[in-house]
Amino acid sequence: MDTAQRSEYWRRNLRLMSVLLAIWALVSFGAGILFVDLLNQIVVLGFPLGFWFAQQGSILVFVILIAVYVWRMDKLDAEFGIDEYEEEVHHS
Repeated sequence: MDTAQRSEYWRRNLRLMSVLLAIWALVSFGAGILFVDLLNQIVVLGFPLGFWFAQQGSILVFVILIAVYVWRMDKLDAEFGIDEYEEEVHHS
């Protein structure tokens, strides 16, 4: 990859991480702390929704965000012709 391609790859990687981290912060901090009183008015399976987000929802969203990051980075790597195995062989 040339310098322009590396710069574009890194820019898109940072944009993806920024979006996913913003979602994570909104769910964990927002739903678990800031909006807990509002969400607690909604009851799901006998538990207030704010409590559920604080205890389990944030963790599940975080795991989903990791899977989305891996999926999107695999697509980005393929778009830029990056193969991890080939990179390891060339650097060994």
